[in-house]
Amino acid sequence: MRAVQPVAYHPPGGYPAFWSVTRMEDVRTVYADPERFSSTGGVLLRPLERGEDPGTGLTLALTDPPRHRGLRAILAPHFGERSARELAAQIRADVRAVLIQAADENEIDFAHDVAGRLSSLLISRLLGVPEADLENVVEWIEEAFAAARPMTSHGRLTRYVIDLMEQRDREPAADAVSLLLDGEVDAELLTETEVLLNCENLLGASENAGLSMAAGMAALLAHPEQWQNLRDHPESVASAVEEILRWGSSATHSMRTATRETELSGHTIGVGDRVVLWVRSANRDEREFDRPETFDIHRKPNRHVALGFGEHVCIGQVMARHQTRILLEELLTTAHSVEQTGPIVPLSSIAVNGPARLPVRLRLR
Repeated sequence: MRAVQPVAYHPPGGYPAFWSVTRMEDVRTVYADPERFSSTGGVLLRPLERGEDPGTGLTLALTDPPRHRGLRAILAPHFGERSARELAAQIRADVRAVLIQAADENEIDFAHDVAGRLSSLLISRLLGVPEADLENVVEWIEEAFAAARPMTSHGRLTRYVIDLMEQRDREPAADAVSLLLDGEVDAELLTETEVLLNCENLLGASENAGLSMAAGMAALLAHPEQWQNLRDHPESVASAVEEILRWGSSATHSMRTATRETELSGHTIGVGDRVVLWVRSANRDEREFDRPETFDIHRKPNRHVALGFGEHVCIGQVMARHQTRILLEELLTTAHSVEQTGPIVPLSSIAVNGPARLPVRLRLR
């Protein structure tokens, strides 16, 4: 499709009609133009029977500028570089604890027991979940993701977030829930529904970080020469993180809706047409990357769009990079061996990509 039909029309079926966009140049064009290509109509392909996304126009992911910028401004300081550095010691402590626990078992599922657990722990801490509640909340998050259903369909997790909102309303703290409760857009506080749905948005987005880390481990196991190369050159961990993000491309796609008749690579896109950006394809574009099907931890430049682009670049991008880097650093310094003990079971999803199961045996020094 990238070669002969990079912008292709798909008639309606189980999903609404949409245009597939597969080249990096076109993907960036759509990402960078929220005036022509809106996020408010939904950012993921949904079966027709499920209707519109309930968060339409209410969450960070499902709003356009200027409201999107207002919502982003509320949360951005808590997810930026300074916050990541302040949280680095806690992230490292969590990584070490998770690896030690994993090494005590004969076999673990790296996707669930390490990567998934770490991403759930980090977003729980960012939301302000107290230490005493972490285990329960992490379990509920994992249940929600495993069932591939929205957080609001899981009563215990939703009830907990609502209770946390009520607690933070009485006693604000330095966490994302407090920021959402106290933040204003256009001089107005967010409604309780908006706060809850934005919490769900953050929880859901954290799944991508876990899948990316799991896909990175799978790639290093499949390319042992790259793992040895990283051991020999630990200073390359930053570029390795970027290649893991590109290679895994945990978000398979992002969707936009055309706000007016427009042209994209010679095709006329109608008002209201859905436009689907295939992120994984853009990150394999031969026009953008040299040897795109080669996993190369030293790849430079590496201008991937695994975490989005433009206005809607992932708000958790800094945290995701820091956590993946710390995981790699800890594996490099403490792991004697990581041995794959069974076949990888891929995730069955149109929205996210990565290992649903990655059985390994981890031995620490």
